[in-house]
Amino acid sequence: MVSAARRPPNRSLERELLADGHQCVVGIDEVGRGAWAGPLVVGAAVLPLDRRVNGVRDSKLLTEGAREHLFQRIASWCTTWAVGEASQAECDELGMAEAQRVAARRAIQALAVRPDVAVVDGTWDFVGDAVERVVTRVKADRTCLPVAAASVLAKVSRDRWMRQMAEHYPLWGFEANKGYPCHHHRAALCAHGPSAIHRRTWVFMDHYVPWAGVPRLPPAGSQIALF
Repeated sequence: MVSAARRPPNRSLERELLADGHQCVVGIDEVGRGAWAGPLVVGAAVLPLDRRVNGVRDSKLLTEGAREHLFQRIASWCTTWAVGEASQAECDELGMAEAQRVAARRAIQALAVRPDVAVVDGTWDFVGDAVERVVTRVKADRTCLPVAAASVLAKVSRDRWMRQMAEHYPLWGFEANKGYPCHHHRAALCAHGPSAIHRRTWVFMDHYVPWAGVPRLPPAGSQIALF
């Protein structure tokens, strides 16, 4: 018997929503929320009902090589797909909650069709009125096929961007850490301070950037200067 953790994502929720009268289901997932550098990226995927691509899983369960291998297959399979970004500057200026809403709206607006229901991984609806109805599901990226597809598209798109940025900012190891916390990233911040694509409101600025001339910016909505 296959354990729940190992079962591949399926289309049962998608079929339920279609049976309820919805015409177009989009899977939504985000990546980059916990990163110290680079954009927040939201993926949106609408799948055809008559074809399937094997091997699709939550992006976190796949190796980088496996995600890259699947990316074009998933992209070609989708009826339509898109990614929306909120830049590191927007994450600082807007705050993470609003940055997620902005990136989700951009992804949905870039689709070739207008979905009438979205399935979002997690418990928080950051899609809002960009789609008529939003269904939130914990671990939807592991159980719902459109969300799993969106997770791979978002993750690979962001990783590729971070590898490109590593060529311009080689000191921070973005080709390996993709902007996320790790020992090398912390050491680079201590030695060199933040790059132009680091999120300057994040608390790492207090702990790993000892230079008084490179202050942490106050978070969005804050009235307190944090330097």
